[in-house]
Amino acid sequence: MEKLKGRLGSARALVVLTGAGVSAESGVPTFRGEEGLWRNHDPQELATPEAFEADPRLVWEWYDWRRTIISRIQPNPAHYAIAELEKRSPEFTLITQNVDGLHQLAGSKKFIELHGSIWTVRCVECENSSENRDVPIKIPPRCPCGGLLRPGVVWFGEPLPELALFKAFEASSNADCVLVVGTSGVVQPAASLALRAGEAGAFVVEINPETTPLSRVADLRIPAKAGELLPTLL
Repeated sequence: MEKLKGRLGSARALVVLTGAGVSAESGVPTFRGEEGLWRNHDPQELATPEAFEADPRLVWEWYDWRRTIISRIQPNPAHYAIAELEKRSPEFTLITQNVDGLHQLAGSKKFIELHGSIWTVRCVECENSSENRDVPIKIPPRCPCGGLLRPGVVWFGEPLPELALFKAFEASSNADCVLVVGTSGVVQPAASLALRAGEAGAFVVEINPETTPLSRVADLRIPAKAGELLPTLL
């Protein structure tokens, strides 16, 4: 802990990369956790363009269920600690794989959402994107142009937004210290951000109670829950 505090105190540019583990501590169901099945459907089969094309109502029923759950959930101490780290860092970037918006609710402002947001919708016809926090949402939702709206998230088989990915790699390449918090380290290309940072000379720290593929390459690994560890750094 003292070594980590020293690194954070001297870091000019700090990057925090968060994954599902941070949200899970608030009670957000994960794809791969015990809550992974919904009405006997595999979420990884529902979160695809093909599934939406085949049955948009079914996909939207699942997302409406997720949005309803998330709307009742509050940020946990890890979210607030990360927002505080942003205030104390000369240069800070939060890169999150989470789509729930809890980081923003906790006060984070300098963030990159690699996988989009569950609170945005995008028209499949005119491609206009907008925020939508209706809970429940009218299923299936329609755009003013008449087109069908889809959740504004990145599905399996889809590329990440080019601009978000570019900014994420740029921040990682220029970082002095990178905290990898609550991510499985298996979803690409997000998992390679820490590797890029390490190759560029950053001090890479993994905070996760579970061992991941990133554990063997991190400069420091702390097996702890983010909500318990991060507040102590402050």
